[in-house]
Amino acid sequence: MDMRPILTANPQRSSNKRTTERQSVALPARLTWKDQRGATRFASVVTRNVSEFGVYVECRALVSIPLFRLVQFQLEADVRATDHVPDALRQGRILSAVYRVSPPRPSGVPQGLALRLMVDPRRRVLAPQIEASRATA
Repeated sequence: MDMRPILTANPQRSSNKRTTERQSVALPARLTWKDQRGATRFASVVTRNVSEFGVYVECRALVSIPLFRLVQFQLEADVRATDHVPDALRQGRILSAVYRVSPPRPSGVPQGLALRLMVDPRRRVLAPQIEASRATA
């Protein structure tokens, strides 16, 4: 019996595995979280891109937020009605988890945080059904 591994051809996969497209923006926002001692912390940030389930923000000042920390993300009130803002972000504060921290670079790029929005993924499936029922009613 031949014991050599069998190689199979993998179909080429797209490098973009996102379920929704990201929109480049530059919108002011705020983060609120509790530090390890339980003290409430705030930071003003600039939102650089948004999607239905995540945002990437740049911090104006250096912040110490560990990975997987839960934070409240909120766009400033005067920019929530902007065209490229997902519905979940128009409501106000939304619970999010930090899943990537990018340190500031010597070139002047500020510290960045990637946040996963804690929204129900079923909303994405139900939204077209709700819109279709509204259109026929």
